[in-house]
Amino acid sequence: MTASRDTRQTAWSAIDVPEGATLVSLKAEVAGSPLYNPDLAPVGAAERTWNTWNITALWISMSAVLTTYTLASGLMMAGMTWWQALLTVTLGNLLVLIPMLLNAYVGVRYGIPFPVFVRASFGTVGAKAAAMARGLVGCGWFGIQTWLGGLALSALMTHFWSPWAQIRGHQFIAFGLFWTLQMAIVLRGMRAIKRFETMAAPMLIVLLLLLFLWALIAGQGFTAVLRNSDLLAKPSTHTFWEIFWPGLAANVGYWATLSLNIPDFTRFARSQKAQILGQSIGLPLGMMGTSFIGIFVTAAAMGIFHETLWNPITLIPAISQNGWILVIAMGAILLAQTSINMGANVVSPSNDFSNLAPQAISFRVGGIITGVVGVLMCPWLLMENASAYIFTWLAGYGSLLGAIAGIMITDYWWVRRRQLSLRDLYLQDGVYPRWNGWAFVAMAIAILPIIPGFVAAAQAPGGIVAHPGFFDQLYVYGWFWTFSVASFSYGGLRYFLGNAGIRSGKSEPIREGVAHD
Repeated sequence: MTASRDTRQTAWSAIDVPEGATLVSLKAEVAGSPLYNPDLAPVGAAERTWNTWNITALWISMSAVLTTYTLASGLMMAGMTWWQALLTVTLGNLLVLIPMLLNAYVGVRYGIPFPVFVRASFGTVGAKAAAMARGLVGCGWFGIQTWLGGLALSALMTHFWSPWAQIRGHQFIAFGLFWTLQMAIVLRGMRAIKRFETMAAPMLIVLLLLLFLWALIAGQGFTAVLRNSDLLAKPSTHTFWEIFWPGLAANVGYWATLSLNIPDFTRFARSQKAQILGQSIGLPLGMMGTSFIGIFVTAAAMGIFHETLWNPITLIPAISQNGWILVIAMGAILLAQTSINMGANVVSPSNDFSNLAPQAISFRVGGIITGVVGVLMCPWLLMENASAYIFTWLAGYGSLLGAIAGIMITDYWWVRRRQLSLRDLYLQDGVYPRWNGWAFVAMAIAILPIIPGFVAAAQAPGGIVAHPGFFDQLYVYGWFWTFSVASFSYGGLRYFLGNAGIRSGKSEPIREGVAHD
């Protein structure tokens, strides 16, 4: 019995990446393939340096940002109380942790990034479409976080030089300066990003704790502050459940991007244990803690200043006009925005763009493309309304990415039984098809029914349809609907119809054997 348990444990923690001369030989064999470049290559043991703390720090630093700090505000503006909003945020992030861990497993085991992993389920050519869907969302997020960081920089410059605020387009100039700073980090590569994330996490925690301490003292105690939080919730004609389900789907959608491309990070992890513990601690703790501090500090500010100051960029100058305090606080905000952009919104789109033409686009070039596209997506328009941001932007792209996640997980864990051919993922004429038609059919089955609901939500005030019909109700469940329907549709199509919808020069078995079971 003990031997059997040990075998299963070894199977779960197995790393199937060749080492030494064998890895060099594999890379040499596929080096001439148009599907290969060094940035997409499998990561060997020598480069696997991320431990539990590195991964925990990654998640805390990516969570402790303005969009998380204000995440509960959209829910409370829609009618939730503070504890209902916090519960919704927490549940959403616990749920998204499930697909996150399942896809992260592949990164550790095979050392491959998301664009390579998705070739198994969508095909070596079809994967480009799936990767770009994820990549464009990442570009949108990069633009949003850069815009918010630019606002912090503009506020800081206004304090020290008041004529700055009179310059036409001063916020856009600050936005451009902050964008340039981040591009400089991108050009230094993945190792610089890892060092930046590890350094940023402790500083961000300190800033949040200082804001919390100010709120506790200035607000005259924990209980008094939470009583003020009731003033933050706006009256609503919607019931709790009408807000809860789309809010929950939107919170799952918040990290739906990373639930796909998490192998981009976990391929650098030392072990499965490191990635599982690091993510299970860092993601829920970072999101719940940052959201609660956002609620608590804003409630305290309501009691003191008698106005709702959700954004720390406007709150901090109200707390103090001391130059050093503003420099430190705004500097920490800029650090936070840079941190999440480097970790969540540069790595994956860069790999995704590189996957379009691996021989021509490196990680660094992909990062520059990400930055340019992020600007072209006009992030200042996406952030005009907090509720619309949650119920259209988050819920909308979460629905799209939910379908891709469902197909990837079903393909790897059920169809292939955790077995991939590392060599063939980099070859055009290997065992993997160029186009897996069933993946795209399953996506269409899942996504088409929610498009009418998305269109209606995009046109409704605050993103919530007053009198929802059937298709509006489907959209309410967004990510849950697309993930479930795409999973079952893809699994059923592959089980009953096998390779009939797959375009490939070679046949591909529906199941490639049972790996280590």
